[in-house]
Amino acid sequence: MSQELTQQWLAEIQTLKQQLAELEQRSNAGWESAEKWRQLYNTEAEQRRTDTQMSQVAIAELKAEIQKLKGIEDATLPDSTTATAIQQEIAQLQSPEELKPKLIAVMKERDRLLQALKTEQDNHAQTRNNLTTALGDAIDSLTRERAGGEGESGR
Repeated sequence: MSQELTQQWLAEIQTLKQQLAELEQRSNAGWESAEKWRQLYNTEAEQRRTDTQMSQVAIAELKAEIQKLKGIEDATLPDSTTATAIQQEIAQLQSPEELKPKLIAVMKERDRLLQALKTEQDNHAQTRNNLTTALGDAIDSLTRERAGGEGESGR
């Protein structure tokens, strides 16, 4: 009888060890998944930051061009070659009427770039929300899994 009871306890201990190993394996997989989501989020965020910076540079260049076309001197032109090219183009214009189509085209491009930037910012915010939600879900799932695992091993 004592030997039978000992065998039952040993079997129970073995079962608990196996369950503990499985829980640790699932826990590690959950952490790996969460880390993968973190890396994906960081990669996406870096890409969005780069895209935003590029858009801001393009907008700044267009603003400088518009100001130059309007006759406002601006010291923020990217380089002297660009400034010289713009001055030559303006010098070729004979009247304000010739300037209007160029100004309209530049303003349309500026508006298009501003809209593209807004769209990109909205997309970035949506992506950030989606990835944050997914990361939160993964962590919640891992937390529930751990809580369930502790309950099982406490029996």
